Amino acid sequence: MPYYIKRKKKASKRNGPDYTAQLDREFSLYIRLRDSKEFGGRAFRCISCGKIKPFEQADCGHYFSRRHMSTRFDEENCHAECRYCNRFDAEHLENYRSNLIKKIGQKNFDLLSWRKNSVRTITACEYKILIKHYKKLNKEMKESLNL
Repeated sequence: MPYYIKRKKKASKRNGPDYTAQLDREFSLYIRLRDSKEFGGRAFRCISCGKIKPFEQADCGHYFSRRHMSTRFDEENCHAECRYCNRFDAEHLENYRSNLIKKIGQKNFDLLSWRKNSVRTITACEYKILIKHYKKLNKEMKESLNL
């Protein structure tokens, strides 16, 4: 098979359906809605560059990479970030760090840094509970923002 054709990933045998992808979708939407609340769900302020952009250009940016499962779904680690900063700007973490500390405080940032190094595995049951939780929060947030 040529290198440029991507294969579909098979569902994990351990968890059955791909719960990580489902939770990623719901969690990402929650973070983007949460951070656009100030602008009525229509826009958001990028945590890295500080620019106000339309909601459609929002990504769920992680300060500590998604590979750290202990902070992957941590609400203090994730904030709305414009697509350019999140995907293409190599230095975005410098501004992200300073703005994150302003937002959550130095003490919480230090705790978040400590948490990223802990080992965390999420069971299928926990995934299901978290997916249900964030679906409910998203529904409530959309109703409160009239979206």
